[in-house]
Amino acid sequence: MDLSIVIPVRNEAANIAPLVREIGAALDGRVDYEIVYVDDGSSDGTEAAVRAAEPARLVRHRRSYGQSAAIRTGVKAARAPWIATLDGDGQNDPADIPRLYDIARAAPRDPPVLVAGLRAKRRDTAAKRWASRIANSVRARLLGDATQDTGCGLKIIRREVYLELPFFDHNHRFLPALMMRHGGRTISVPVNHRPRERGQSNYGVLDRLWVGIVDLCGVMWLKRRGSRPELLPEPELAEEPRAAKSATPVS
Repeated sequence: MDLSIVIPVRNEAANIAPLVREIGAALDGRVDYEIVYVDDGSSDGTEAAVRAAEPARLVRHRRSYGQSAAIRTGVKAARAPWIATLDGDGQNDPADIPRLYDIARAAPRDPPVLVAGLRAKRRDTAAKRWASRIANSVRARLLGDATQDTGCGLKIIRREVYLELPFFDHNHRFLPALMMRHGGRTISVPVNHRPRERGQSNYGVLDRLWVGIVDLCGVMWLKRRGSRPELLPEPELAEEPRAAKSATPVS
């Protein structure tokens, strides 16, 4: 198992089967992968749709805890060393996963890397695009994370690195800044973005905006308080001299 695709969903029953088929078309025969759906307290037929969508695995929350909590639950349940996160609404294109995965694997292991999708042509409403431009501009200026689009759901990261990052509600929107705090870096890669064809968005523009301001202040505090100690190399132990063999007297 090389790659776990973690997909948080809430009330996305109509999108499950089409997305699983697209993932298979993009990855079958190319990557040894698994699909981990996390049902974040759905009230529709999401559970049944995931159970019917082989070979997807299902993890369920008793109630809705939010997208960041669902991603973390999925990462903890994942069995592969690499994680790809993907929105469950069908707007991310699974055909982009192999390209981002290849970039992530080719990058040096130190510093750790996050490969993040960049939605160059967003297929959202004008209000969402407007709010996103403002949020990304303010966030980039205050956090200095050098990332144009932190809201794209398509990201690739090592499982162990993700689990070392600070966790809080909505932390999935600040992964580039948290990677910087961790001593890592983010590579942004343009990806396809599609209009939502089925179901309704679970997020509004204003509620996300106000929550994002509070979270931004928290991440700024984390960055200032964070430190990554630089370790000194271990001293090499000198090899002990071997005892000279005593000469055997000749009789």
